Amino acid sequence: MFTGIIEDLGKIEKLKKEDGNLHITVHSSITNELKIDQSVAHNGVCLTVVNIAGDTYTVTAIQETLDKTNLGLLKENDTINIERAMKLGDRLDGHIVQGHVDQTAKCISILEKEGSWFFTFDYDKNLNNITIEKGSITVNGVSLTVVNSKLNSFSVAIIPYTYNHTTFKHIKDGDTINLEFDVIGKYVARLNDLRN
Repeated sequence: MFTGIIEDLGKIEKLKKEDGNLHITVHSSITNELKIDQSVAHNGVCLTVVNIAGDTYTVTAIQETLDKTNLGLLKENDTINIERAMKLGDRLDGHIVQGHVDQTAKCISILEKEGSWFFTFDYDKNLNNITIEKGSITVNGVSLTVVNSKLNSFSVAIIPYTYNHTTFKHIKDGDTINLEFDVIGKYVARLNDLRN
């Protein structure tokens, strides 16, 4: 379980394909606090630490994860958002995030306005995920509030702190990002589907 509050920006040191798996080696300032078998979210994707060497650690993404997220698009030297799992009893500063990406989306607009940034994303509505105005959404692992909710798109407002301490400063028009929709909203939508 995560909160969507990013702890660190990791740098991709090495990518190694092995059959359908991708081994991702990350340089991070929190590596010395990690241990083997620990869950860490990478751009919102929960992966297990399988190796630690100095100031780098390695996680493995299976083919299904690569198919459903933007992790398969990573290149060496790319920057990713990192968050360790929430400790029981910690404050929930973001919202309940599972680390299970529902789908990807495309950035279709970036507008800088009065010291903040508005990012707009377009996603496939046929996967039956929804946003609601002022509801929660996780974009590349960052807990955010939805503005301008539409059937297949939404925007988020990014304050300078979030812009400077996450990968939002690297996102460009056309980039693919990971989305995890609000877990409570997903259950409500599923119950509604079962009733119809």
